[in-house]
Amino acid sequence: METAKKTGMTIGSRDELKAYAAKVRAEMAAQKKRVLVCTGPGCLANGAEKILDAFRSHSIEAVGATRTGCHGFCEVGPLVRIEPDDVVYVRVKPEDVAEIVEETLRKGKVVERLVYRDPDTGRTYPKESDIPFYASQTKVALSNCGAINPDDIGEYIARDGYQALARAVLDLSPDEAIEEVLESGLRGRGGGGFPTGRKWMFARQAKGDQKYVVCNADEGDPGAFMDRCIMEGDPHSVLEGLAIAASAIGADRGYIYVRAEYPLAVARMKNAVKQAKECGLLGANIFGSDFSFDVTIKEGAGAFVCGEETALLASIEGKRGMPRPRPPFPANEGLFGKPTIINNVETLATVPAIIRRGPAWFRAIGAESSPGTKTFAVTGQVANTGLVEVPMGATLRDVVFKIGGGVIGGKKFKAAQIGGPSGGCLPEELLDTPLDYDSLKKAGAMVGSGGLVILDEGTCMVEVARFFMHFTQRESCGKCVPCREGTKRMLEIMEKIVAGRATLEDLDTLEQIAWVVKESSLCALGKTAPNPVLTTLKYFRDEYLAHIVDKKCPAGVCTAFKSYVIHPELCKGCGKCRRTCPAEAITGETKHPHVIDAAKCLKCGACVEACAFGAISLE
Repeated sequence: METAKKTGMTIGSRDELKAYAAKVRAEMAAQKKRVLVCTGPGCLANGAEKILDAFRSHSIEAVGATRTGCHGFCEVGPLVRIEPDDVVYVRVKPEDVAEIVEETLRKGKVVERLVYRDPDTGRTYPKESDIPFYASQTKVALSNCGAINPDDIGEYIARDGYQALARAVLDLSPDEAIEEVLESGLRGRGGGGFPTGRKWMFARQAKGDQKYVVCNADEGDPGAFMDRCIMEGDPHSVLEGLAIAASAIGADRGYIYVRAEYPLAVARMKNAVKQAKECGLLGANIFGSDFSFDVTIKEGAGAFVCGEETALLASIEGKRGMPRPRPPFPANEGLFGKPTIINNVETLATVPAIIRRGPAWFRAIGAESSPGTKTFAVTGQVANTGLVEVPMGATLRDVVFKIGGGVIGGKKFKAAQIGGPSGGCLPEELLDTPLDYDSLKKAGAMVGSGGLVILDEGTCMVEVARFFMHFTQRESCGKCVPCREGTKRMLEIMEKIVAGRATLEDLDTLEQIAWVVKESSLCALGKTAPNPVLTTLKYFRDEYLAHIVDKKCPAGVCTAFKSYVIHPELCKGCGKCRRTCPAEAITGETKHPHVIDAAKCLKCGACVEACAFGAISLE
């Protein structure tokens, strides 16, 4: 298929946009079958490019093979979908391609060994839409991911791409466009959940000849990859949403601030900007109107604090990424001191569908106070890891068990860490909590950007809280005392607890400091940093008490509460461990089982490495 660049297509009106869309659709329809190969990072790491090359090496009439963004079901990648049959193959290898070509593309038969098989029931699912992981989802922001070639603007236009921008520029006044976003109830998907339309309205009303729109693509939560996958799989939806925002508030310049650790996302966003400019969908007098808009890609250095709006703006300006007090809010005084709105990737990718299909359609999805859908990156001890999109208000239980397939290894669900380092840990009794802004806030957690880590019964919740506290303390910019000093002190206490050296007085101090940090920090990083600690104290306090009072880790995870033992039935009495031990904690006669003095043991593990018979273990 030819891209807009190859055809030299310039789109100067809505009629030309529609004509080009019809042309590309006709070209796609001429292909009796299309082979869509997932080239998201997970599939790429497992040979997706070689799979795509293998399909392209087979010349089959009226069949086209193309790359796509992430299909979502990362657990079973690399994935290949055959359209229009909706047949999906999982864990595909380059050597499987010849069989798929012969059986499916030539004969129309399904290769049974490559379709998804439910690990519990053994049932096979040849069609993607029938697989439970996909069947329970509702896709809006991810509707094009896995369905189009992200490097081809034509495929985006063929699926009604840039129609919403045409409507916003040619049919709606700026106030009318803002009103539609307000009526939709769309709330910012970056974490805070602030109404998007209200943010736009404030910037629209702000005084200033120069205004800016900024896309926050600084996705820094451990385990989160929602925004990355949208940029990699459907970059033009982000550009279109950003352009609509610009036209609504009266801006002619935009920035996409994306972390440099996302090289594929950066490359695809840059390519999308280039193609849009070549087509006339960015630049001067878009669709022949008086609206002009240009976009700059700004790569960030990966500081977690730059996810905070004012710190992000400082970084774009070339300053150190540090937040500033608000007010003034960015809508009044933002980038370079000018009125600015900042929306994250998922928020902007949702806007075109709202403008195209109407606010009532969007409001009909999700919860009353949180309309629409939300993407979540599901990771951890769950059968089906990957990227999912569900209506707001879907329960945690639905995501974990219906879509996620439950906890792996036959273990029991213990908790879900939701919202990244800024979120909280929800226990089993809250599995029926609706995943919306207000319900999660009430439970002490937050939607956040959408990271969702599933934890099983073998997890130490104290160590989980310590891990996230270590992350947020390290990422603190140090500007305000509560965050800089408070998170440091909290981390020190958490490390004392997991080391078995803490007292009940330390526990009281930890909770007191947590509330001080939460209530008095300058920015959202500091205000939310204590959440993992506070929620684990609320729902798993017994584990803290076990560490402090009983001097044991109920999950058997924390090394400080373990001891190295020598199993006499395996020990040959060679003495190598005795000679290796730096603390002289091991005694025994040659050719007789040795023993370890727990009081002297440093728990360095040197004896385990020295033993050739596997006779020493940590218990």
